[in-house]
Amino acid sequence: MPKNALYAQSGGVTSVINASACGLIEAARENKIKVFAGHNGVTGVLSEDLIDTSKESNQDIAALHYTPSGAFGSCRYKLKDIEKNNNECKRLIEVFAAHNIGYFFYNGGGDSQDTIYKISCFSQQAGYPLICIGIPKTIDNDLPFTDCCPGFGSAAKYVATSICEASFDILSMAATSTKVFILEVMGRHTGWLAAAGGLASKNHSNVNGAPQIILFPEIAFNQELFLQRVELCIKKYGFCSIVVSEGVRNEEGKFLSDCDLKDAFGHTQLGGAGTIVAQMIRNNLKYKCQLAIANYLQRSARHIASKVDIEQSYAVGKAALELALKGKNNIMTTIVRESDKPYRWSVGSAPLEQVANMERKMPRSYITEDGFHITEECLNYLTPLIQGEDFPAFENGLPKYVRLRNNSVPKKLGSLIN
Repeated sequence: MPKNALYAQSGGVTSVINASACGLIEAARENKIKVFAGHNGVTGVLSEDLIDTSKESNQDIAALHYTPSGAFGSCRYKLKDIEKNNNECKRLIEVFAAHNIGYFFYNGGGDSQDTIYKISCFSQQAGYPLICIGIPKTIDNDLPFTDCCPGFGSAAKYVATSICEASFDILSMAATSTKVFILEVMGRHTGWLAAAGGLASKNHSNVNGAPQIILFPEIAFNQELFLQRVELCIKKYGFCSIVVSEGVRNEEGKFLSDCDLKDAFGHTQLGGAGTIVAQMIRNNLKYKCQLAIANYLQRSARHIASKVDIEQSYAVGKAALELALKGKNNIMTTIVRESDKPYRWSVGSAPLEQVANMERKMPRSYITEDGFHITEECLNYLTPLIQGEDFPAFENGLPKYVRLRNNSVPKKLGSLIN
């Protein structure tokens, strides 16, 4: 019998992860390969909760190209170490064997690549023939060996657009109202998304350089220097826009959100990095300050997704299937940058062993010497990734997205016993 494929999504979803699913499933259909999907990532595989994608129409699969979120459900789950407890891996092999799975594709970030690497290693130990290929995804843009991570370009476009538009707003109100606007973005350990906010100031000089300040996890936060810079911006421009990465740390390496800052009444100030920074400004500079936390919006905003990002997301999914059919194994598909101007890229691959649990931080050369903004080198890296639009269809004024049937595959095994 021809082998079936199993695809699953993992970690925080993005506005374009479904484009990778679309690329893989359409390529599989062209090659007469049946694709099952794990419901809610690897947890669905462990519980034998599988979805039969062959029950979906070609039209609905194609519509995944335009639909945000994870169409098959995602999870945050890390497999136990094989040496300490291999029951999970044994169970996965049982599920693969029961459903004639010969190809496994896991779509996610660093922890997800670790998961599929563990499965690949165990399948080899168990003598079960399984081709394992990771498909990259993360708005944090922190996977190694790939020029960029699918999902990042669209989130970057959202962040840059949001800080640009908000800066126009605050500029018009600053004379008599709010003088400081703060946008907190994701990035607990790396500042790629915060850096993307700098595209607004580089490309829109008529916003008086906003955002004038960017706070990165890679740069230790110095409160005195920061407040001096805020004061300087307000004197020069009349207002100050700031992008804060959630992972900003102080000079002792402690997250700002863990610093027990006191408010004007001596009460402990709780909240994220943006909240802490806003309170610093209110307490010390007495300026009216507004805070927005991008949170899920930055990773779900398909209506303003980057066309380049969508194309890359589709391509890494399609290539994963094609590489698997060529016998390639234990790899993650990657984006290879061939040139900046004009921007050209292709799909490559990297060994899972070298990708799993690795984290790529921003190069210091991408951050200005004072630590508050991005350099031209960073601008040249980021700019191609946010280019173009590929709008979804609209219906009654709102984006029209697809909701799959997600028909279950009949179970053949009993429940997982730990």
